[in-house]
Amino acid sequence: MSSTRPLRVAIVGAGPAGIYAADILSKTDLDVSIDLFERLPAPFGLVRYGVAPDHPRIKGIINALHKVLSKGDVRLLANVNYGVDLKLEDLRQYYDAVVFSTGAIKDAALPIPGIDLDGSYGAADFVSWFDGHPDVPRTWPLDAQHVAVLGAGNVALDVSRILAKHPKDLMSTEIPANVQAGLEASPVTDVHVFARRGPAQVKFSPLELRELGHVPDVDIVVYPEDFDFDEGSMQAIEATNQTKQVVKTLTDWTLVEPSQQTASRRIHLHFLHSPAEVLGEDGKVTGLRTERTALQGDGTVKGTGEFHDWPVQAVYRAVGYFGSPLPEIPFDDLKGVISNREGRVVDLDGEHLPGVYTTGWIKRGPVGLIGHTKSDASETIRHLVEDVTGVGDGGDVTEGSPEGGRTAPHGEPQQIVDFLAERGVDVITWDEFSLLDAHELSLGETAGRERVKVVPREEMIDIAKGRHS
Repeated sequence: MSSTRPLRVAIVGAGPAGIYAADILSKTDLDVSIDLFERLPAPFGLVRYGVAPDHPRIKGIINALHKVLSKGDVRLLANVNYGVDLKLEDLRQYYDAVVFSTGAIKDAALPIPGIDLDGSYGAADFVSWFDGHPDVPRTWPLDAQHVAVLGAGNVALDVSRILAKHPKDLMSTEIPANVQAGLEASPVTDVHVFARRGPAQVKFSPLELRELGHVPDVDIVVYPEDFDFDEGSMQAIEATNQTKQVVKTLTDWTLVEPSQQTASRRIHLHFLHSPAEVLGEDGKVTGLRTERTALQGDGTVKGTGEFHDWPVQAVYRAVGYFGSPLPEIPFDDLKGVISNREGRVVDLDGEHLPGVYTTGWIKRGPVGLIGHTKSDASETIRHLVEDVTGVGDGGDVTEGSPEGGRTAPHGEPQQIVDFLAERGVDVITWDEFSLLDAHELSLGETAGRERVKVVPREEMIDIAKGRHS
């Protein structure tokens, strides 16, 4: 084992967090060779499969991530499933350090009666469906006229907007054909969004909220009796311009005369309503029961004992995402993250597992915007560099040991490729993904859009491998 070869680093998860980490690591003083593993046939993670198709501005982040991978100093190995195709003990044979950036893709639990009834769904699953995730069914049960969405963040707005928006107004986006067909058949007329706290406590971004008011033939309905501001609310409004803008937008909507609301579909925004029970009959959702809450002076709320039943036929919970445990990796089941200290993965005794790191939502939980993963990745990579060089600044390794940290017995780049080939894994490289990327763009050209996603996993693989006719 030579100490002069490049440091070999594997990053598991090719979403924004993993790509940012790879880019930051490639710009350090280390002589480093980086492989980026991805479970799906395509990279970009949450940006590709977690952002609504009618938000091209956010989708534009893919362009920046695309540039990182197209430079050639980070190798993409997609369609490789950690925990199935290889595990940590395998990676440690071929890499001196491993960074996990697998994100958080499951819906957080909402433990209220009736949440498991037929017609009760997780927002993350619905987002995966309308974004064309290859691992979800091609159809979605859109048979409800009245729908409840539980949550006070941007995901709740995305779900509500996609449900209420007329499919013809999505035709310029990359929405898959099966999703368009499903939405065309939807009988929905009213979507009710329920927030447990008041208007000053919601987590909507100002831009997302304003966009909601510009959806064609969809009225936004708010209720003055849901507006209450305690001392904590006023402090929040004064503290951030974002909260001030959100409250202004919501307040302006209370001034709209009902006679002006003539659209065929409506999104109702309800505040100070906490979900108490999903109501059902014969195993199916028939309604939602909420409890009126009251602000307590500091922005928190408590129940008042006043309940209201809403006749809805479907309920979507958008109360947050939650991470999934990975084989052989210490996991915090309460927080839904890999156990770590500033990106260094730690065992039950709090000791760092040598050479194992984490970044992104699986490191800190599903909070913050996509751009926040950059600073997150910087912290993790700084510690990785410190550990392999023995210097504390995480960047300039000239005073440390730039040739240290080489622990993998099989450190040649081709060796991991051979290992995966022996296991029959159909690895997709960046050049092969580019074939899929070009194919999707060509489909978009034909359809008069920017892109049309290829959805089934096997079809994606065949196109990338040149086996598609």
